[in-house]
Amino acid sequence: MQAFGSGAMTNSIRDLRHADCVLVTGSNTTEAHPVISYEVIRAVKGGAHLVVIDPRRIPLTDHATLFLQPAPGTDMHVFLAMMHSIIEQGWQDGGFIEARTEGFDELKALVAEHTPEKAAALSGVPAEKIVEAARLYSLGLRRSGESSFGEGRGRSAILYAMGITQSSHGTDNVKTLANLAMLCGQIGKSSTGVNPLRGQSNVQGACDVGCLVNSLPGYVPVTDDERREKLAGAWGVTSLPDKVGLTIVEASHAARRGEVRAMVIMGENPMLSDPNTTDVEQALRGLDFLVVQDIFPSETAFLAHVLLPATAALEKDGTMTNTERRVQRLRPVVAPPGEARPDWQIIGDIAARFERRLGRPEGAVRWIYPSAAAIMDEIAAVTPIYGGIRHDRLGEAGLQWPCPSPEHPGTPVLHTEKFTRGRGKFHAVAALTPAEATDDDYPLTLTTGRILHHYHSGTMTRRSEPLSWREPRGQADIHPADAAAIELEDGQAVVIKSRRGEVRTRAHLTDRVPRGTVFLAFHWREAPANMLTQDFALDPVAKIPEYKISAIRLENPRRGLKRRKAAEAKAEG
Repeated sequence: MQAFGSGAMTNSIRDLRHADCVLVTGSNTTEAHPVISYEVIRAVKGGAHLVVIDPRRIPLTDHATLFLQPAPGTDMHVFLAMMHSIIEQGWQDGGFIEARTEGFDELKALVAEHTPEKAAALSGVPAEKIVEAARLYSLGLRRSGESSFGEGRGRSAILYAMGITQSSHGTDNVKTLANLAMLCGQIGKSSTGVNPLRGQSNVQGACDVGCLVNSLPGYVPVTDDERREKLAGAWGVTSLPDKVGLTIVEASHAARRGEVRAMVIMGENPMLSDPNTTDVEQALRGLDFLVVQDIFPSETAFLAHVLLPATAALEKDGTMTNTERRVQRLRPVVAPPGEARPDWQIIGDIAARFERRLGRPEGAVRWIYPSAAAIMDEIAAVTPIYGGIRHDRLGEAGLQWPCPSPEHPGTPVLHTEKFTRGRGKFHAVAALTPAEATDDDYPLTLTTGRILHHYHSGTMTRRSEPLSWREPRGQADIHPADAAAIELEDGQAVVIKSRRGEVRTRAHLTDRVPRGTVFLAFHWREAPANMLTQDFALDPVAKIPEYKISAIRLENPRRGLKRRKAAEAKAEG
């Protein structure tokens, strides 16, 4: 948003298959976004180069031309050194920089000191690999040496996900990727761009229509008096709140302080998905009133005073907006069970009853909609990027926003002639260190994520018999050298401890994680990874916690048992 004026995937998923080079960083695409991974692999089979930058040897590295494996939290050093190499070698797109961007001189001054050799010392990635990654990406080279798009610079796309954003400096990481794309002119054309891969099916749509603490529908800042008043007029109210609200982690902190007394939690399971689970539980238990609205019981639902049954995706009408900004129809396939109702009906009913209790029966009418299509009509009326979207236009394929008018065909590629903000802005952001460092007591780094066969906190996928059969329980990926240090064997129980808590799970010895790093998926209620993660260091802009880096130590419970038995035998002897 700060670099381009829009915080969404700039290109289309299908675009990827024609790219000359794809750079994937902070994304285990094969397991977290398998459909998109297929498009990446299709591009590789068609002759594209694939560059993967990740602390773990993820499945996609098996298809990569080049794999860069930085130590956790040192990605930024690699990106800065790549830009240093691009400028030093003259691989940047000078015409694009001059015509369409601002702030280049400040960026150039910053990266001048970030040599590949310096990045190699800080990240562990060989300098020659950094230079080669810069060359492949900047020039958009195919394995054949020629671009699919004719003469000149080939086309390169960047894919990133929560491995980049779930950091105490995640916003700076994303700004740096935006810098890299603008530096090389790899944006505003098909098969290029900076493409964030969303973690859930309607994250993009929720953000678009105002489910953010700092914006109203269409990304109108709540602090923008003129536009906020215009929206208030469209809704027939005198005013709208002008203060930025609390993010999820901030709300949890406020609840522990007694400043938040009630919560409604919809389709979310913070008892498994939020950092520092012990403190999350304290916050939720301390509430005067907790409502959970969901389709299945969850660890969070067990703490609720009231449970409201909602409908699942195949039971309701409406839309979802996916990661490529495509608004797609949902149509009910089966009837909802029991008293389950669509979320919008539940919310509208509660709001209408609340207004009647306040003595405003005429206001309650605003919350009663005849259909989901009527809600889309209202979204279009107050959200310009959705201005031309109606249910009857979506068909089977949907439409990609911006779609400002009923005649508009949708927009597959953003920023083709100019950026949403006018000129793209380079940000000279320096590399920062992770918030929590390892030490003698906690010498290893824990990183968390997902696996292919389960989703989020497992409330849906772990109820699926085939998926549960395939992956019935969790395990921690541990490098054999780290396991050997505590006499731990593959398949044995292992205890993982951090400054917040401890979990017990099964050890899986593998060299797909580097020495000093442990990976644990957060799907498992029996070994909740977020018992270990920290919530004290949030990104100053996005307020997202640093899920990907926590200092830990491993303990072998059998080793302790062996020592006790040996001591007992010695005492008896």
